[in-house]
Amino acid sequence: MRASFVFSEVITGLRRNVTMTIAMILTTAISLAMLGGGLLVVRTIDKMKVNYLADVEVTVFLTEDISANDKNCAQQTCAAIRQSLEGNKAVESVIYENREDAYNRFKKIFESQPELVQLARPESLPASLRVKLVDPQRSDAVVQEYTGKPGVDKVDDQNKFLDRFFSLLNGARNLTFVIALIQAIAALLLISNTIQISAFTRRTEVGIMRLVGATRWYTQLPFLLEAVVAGVIGAVLSIGFLVGAKFAFLDQVLGAMGGVVPQISALEVLFPVAPILLGVSIVISAITGYVTLRLYVRH
Repeated sequence: MRASFVFSEVITGLRRNVTMTIAMILTTAISLAMLGGGLLVVRTIDKMKVNYLADVEVTVFLTEDISANDKNCAQQTCAAIRQSLEGNKAVESVIYENREDAYNRFKKIFESQPELVQLARPESLPASLRVKLVDPQRSDAVVQEYTGKPGVDKVDDQNKFLDRFFSLLNGARNLTFVIALIQAIAALLLISNTIQISAFTRRTEVGIMRLVGATRWYTQLPFLLEAVVAGVIGAVLSIGFLVGAKFAFLDQVLGAMGGVVPQISALEVLFPVAPILLGVSIVISAITGYVTLRLYVRH
């Protein structure tokens, strides 16, 4: 098989149906960019889980009488709760935070919002026991055990907030994948139509080649490669779009969030997302091209 002939036929086919080729490339690029975005969201969620679960705490807020009168958790009620927590096998460490400590931490957290700090008063903040767990994902047992105990006002589980936060991120990921799937279907239809039109416009020369002994594989390979080349170009464009979006948009947005969501590095876009997009584009284009040729092209 002459490689020069095959590649010349591929170039001819792409140029002959240039508008459909451009549409196919752009649709493929958008679909793959959405898929890549979803993969980056998954990696970001995984990083956040590692970062945040290591610092997840259960906070046992104490009643007003303890907050007002027991600065060092030395009185019987507070001491009993603390000793019980320290003896719990699910608990790694316990830190007592009185009203003054809570107010100082509040000022540090909201130092960028001085108006809010001015409105707060130490007496409005309860004392608490900050509990770090051995396994943060098993916080429900500690919450249930200490909710309603004498001296306990309420028990706050940070893991519940993270679950809601990650649910929002998972929803964004799923929406991205759905849009990517819709775009992928459109790309598959365009690939199929482009191959059919390309084969129809060259039906005479293909028929002549078959009459002089060319195999079916030899005559159909250029059409298959057209689909693969268009898919690869679309993948390259999608990778370029993701890199451009990172530097032009994502870095500023994530930076403004103060580290709540970790930054996405260029290396994460280039590996492993870029190879996945290239691989997906080649496989899908090749399979779509092959199926189309088998179903619709009889030469």
